[in-house]
Amino acid sequence: MNPDDAVKVPEGVASAMSNLSREQQNEFARLLATMTHEETDPSRRAFSEKLPDSLGPLEKAV
Repeated sequence: MNPDDAVKVPEGVASAMSNLSREQQNEFARLLATMTHEETDPSRRAFSEKLPDSLGPLEKAV
């Protein structure tokens, strides 16, 4: 991923997340955890692993 785009992604996602209910945020966190676990490309997986921290508080997927 282009480094400039990588910086913009968390900002856009965090903005969208603020409009979601807690239940929707939890579902997003679970989906992101699943996608990260299944990602085979090392650079995309590394990005996905760091994304929750850059978004701020999200409920941890159980």
